[in-house]
Amino acid sequence: MGLQTHKVFLKTNFHTNASSEDYTTDVIPLNVTSISISTSKTIPSFPIPLSGIVTGESVTAALDLGMASKTVSLNGFITDASLKKNFNDSALEFTAFEFAQILHSSVDSTAIARNQSVSELIILMPSKVDENYTQVTERDIPFTYRSRGGALAKDNHLVPFPNDFPTSNVSKGLEGFIRSFSCNIEAETTDISFSLEFEVAEVVP
Repeated sequence: MGLQTHKVFLKTNFHTNASSEDYTTDVIPLNVTSISISTSKTIPSFPIPLSGIVTGESVTAALDLGMASKTVSLNGFITDASLKKNFNDSALEFTAFEFAQILHSSVDSTAIARNQSVSELIILMPSKVDENYTQVTERDIPFTYRSRGGALAKDNHLVPFPNDFPTSNVSKGLEGFIRSFSCNIEAETTDISFSLEFEVAEVVP
């Protein structure tokens, strides 16, 4: 997937809970050079005793309980940029060092600190097929784990209460928390390289 500047964003917990549909307030833009998405399915399994006696081939039983762990790893660099908070009337210009400090502080905080903690990751990807499997003009939508189709329809066959598939670039992205954030400060440049791991989860409180 080709990446362009500011196609990846982090939203604070305040922004997510306010259901805001813009990228101007409580949103941190990231310059990302690589994205790694990992999905690991969790299925309890166990070998069936004596199963090989009947067929000559042993059998392992597995129970699919709909569990999976999902993580996103980002690598890139932080530059000077502007940021507007919900309690400010206008955006302020922050240095790369200040953005790095804000992110470290965010990881160190809890979900209760809604203006600090990050609760949503937006990765805009190009899409030519909408939520109803209709060909459309290419536009950007957030990467999610949601499927096309309404309740009990299309990819959601036998799924009674599916989450809505993204329909525009302001649709909901991946909710969760930053598992780790690290950065490198080097003398040769004012940009700061970073690596970040985001885990998709329902965070409480």
